[in-house]
Amino acid sequence: MNVRHQQRTVDLAVLRKNVRLIKESLPEGTRLMAVVKADAYGHGMVHVAREALRAGASHLAVAMVEEGVGMREAGITAPVLVLGATSYEEALLGVQHGLTLTVCDPAMVQAVEKAACAADKQGQVHLKIDSGMSRIGARTENEVQAVLRTLADCPHVTLTGTFTHFADADGDNMAFTYQQLERFKQLTNCLPEGILRHCANSAAIHRVPEAAMDMVRAGISMYGYPPVETDMPLEPFMDWRTKVTYVKEIQPGDTVSYGRTFAADKPMRVATMACGYGDGYHRAASGKAEVIIRGKRAKVLGRICMDQMMADVTDIPGVVPGDTVTLMGRDGDARITAEDIAAWAGTISYEVLLAATGRVPREWIHAGE
Repeated sequence: MNVRHQQRTVDLAVLRKNVRLIKESLPEGTRLMAVVKADAYGHGMVHVAREALRAGASHLAVAMVEEGVGMREAGITAPVLVLGATSYEEALLGVQHGLTLTVCDPAMVQAVEKAACAADKQGQVHLKIDSGMSRIGARTENEVQAVLRTLADCPHVTLTGTFTHFADADGDNMAFTYQQLERFKQLTNCLPEGILRHCANSAAIHRVPEAAMDMVRAGISMYGYPPVETDMPLEPFMDWRTKVTYVKEIQPGDTVSYGRTFAADKPMRVATMACGYGDGYHRAASGKAEVIIRGKRAKVLGRICMDQMMADVTDIPGVVPGDTVTLMGRDGDARITAEDIAAWAGTISYEVLLAATGRVPREWIHAGE
């Protein structure tokens, strides 16, 4: 624990189990790309990348070239795909570090060619297909053909893969996802044999087995939060804990925190905890959130402050300063997940996992076992 008593603990043994479960569910020969962008969804990019590779992933995915460079500097040599669109400056840095870059149009291919010549190396690219996300990617057969013609004129660029991204694979109506899958197949029919084709994200891994193709991209499911129902026993593996700093008695009519949004209607014991929105805990969860103290849930009272929050411990005997508070994770039979916090705050689990600020340190356990 740091001086402010907060700590995030990342259990890498659970990560490895999750990766193995996903890998074992795939058709024989289908590879697994572990998505470790955004500091591995807040879990620690380098640590997660290493353990995912140990557990069976063959490729890694990041959002930006700088993230890929960070892994190369940490000694990770596995194939790394940069998912975002490519400029010349990014291409130069990416080629120098042996990253696989995403191209969407002839200009991006030419940027990689120029960068590869400058670096005196061969550039590797995946062609992004926009099958319905309307974000980046080639949208028509003419656009795909234009990329292929440009590749033919760029001897320092090798096409090693193609991919798309599903917009609604976790939705109630799967018709659009299947339309995207068919569109992807149509637009990639003319591409060379032997390149990697991948389109299944976490939701599609569980719901659209025919989308597995040569490789799947495991993101949020790998972190223990599958976006759809599944029998796969995936588990979260990052906990967030702090400490009680103060305990007080309040009386009927006393109010708690800014704006006096909570007023006691009976005598209560209230614990103050060292965590607030300055640490990344969502202020929008004020008056709805719960924490776990001594194995029991406690309701958060009033507005969450920048550095502190308060909870009702009237029915939890013996709470004293120094007691551990579980903000996210398990204590005894009680558990709070990122999905719980997201529901209280009106957001999604991804944002909760990413929200903790730099003043909440992380500890990684069970590495390399």
